[in-house]
Amino acid sequence: MEFVPVRGALRSLGWDGDMLLDLAGGGRRWSLDGTEHPTSVDFGRPFDQAVSSPSGRYAVVYGERDTTALVLDGASGLREMGRSSYHAADFDYPVALGRLPDGREILVHCPDEYNVLQIDDLVSGARLTTGDRTPTDVFHSRLSVSPDGRHLLMAGWFWSPFGIARVYDLAEALADSATLDGDGVLPMSPGSDAEVASACWLDGDRLAVATTDEVFDDEEAPNLGPRQLGVWSVSGRQWLARSSVNYPIGTLLPRNAQVISLYEHPRLIDTETGAVVAEWPGVKVAPKDGSFGVTHIPTPWAALDATGTRLAVAQDGGIALIELPPPRP
Repeated sequence: MEFVPVRGALRSLGWDGDMLLDLAGGGRRWSLDGTEHPTSVDFGRPFDQAVSSPSGRYAVVYGERDTTALVLDGASGLREMGRSSYHAADFDYPVALGRLPDGREILVHCPDEYNVLQIDDLVSGARLTTGDRTPTDVFHSRLSVSPDGRHLLMAGWFWSPFGIARVYDLAEALADSATLDGDGVLPMSPGSDAEVASACWLDGDRLAVATTDEVFDDEEAPNLGPRQLGVWSVSGRQWLARSSVNYPIGTLLPRNAQVISLYEHPRLIDTETGAVVAEWPGVKVAPKDGSFGVTHIPTPWAALDATGTRLAVAQDGGIALIELPPPRP
């Protein structure tokens, strides 16, 4: 493991080729030898998270428990955006960037109501979801568009509070926006499953879902039980794997057939068996398990490079660089 020292506080963490990037901090960059490439950009707000578009040209910087965000074109502000203030301090800002099969880049967020997902053209800001809506009492959070641009994953919550995951067909949503108010295509309905802590896309068809040790009721055979890691196939409409684990998984980062688990420290997990391939107890991350909570535990700042062989993790005073074992297909 290597360590890149950083002056001042980080506000986000990502990769720009072979350089480390703090986009929410104005676009500061570091070479892997520790050389800092400073920026004069100041967004004027304490943004603490960032997400980039598939093309790499656009991004959104935002406050994880705030109501404001900024769409960027490169380093320049394109437009401001926001979300409802209703319980905004209690759950993570819902936002995702993706690219549809026709090449259009999109922004998915909840600009008006906490329980109403909307899809905008990322470049123009034009609303692509129109028509009457019938939202339910679901707090949308941790949004992500599948790599093939066909589905939207949501790992949010509803009142108890209790974490849930849903997957929506984007073509259907663009034809009839009310489909975003339904249960989606993932068979994990409230009352029959364990609480979802986090989820991520492994590829255009498979997604990994991690649960906590909480259950909604006493169903005997839930689809995915408490404290498990599962792999779901959207096309096959079935669980490809389900494994029990004896630790909280926390935030997930995808890596082919593996995931990076971020809870107290990073773990590399095989999604087919649930086995821990490698772990790094000396690299500390926040013990965050889910997207909500009255006490805000920030989502760990961590990112894989484009090759999937290097993991960058924010630490006190700098960034830990971890060389990973070769990925499985």
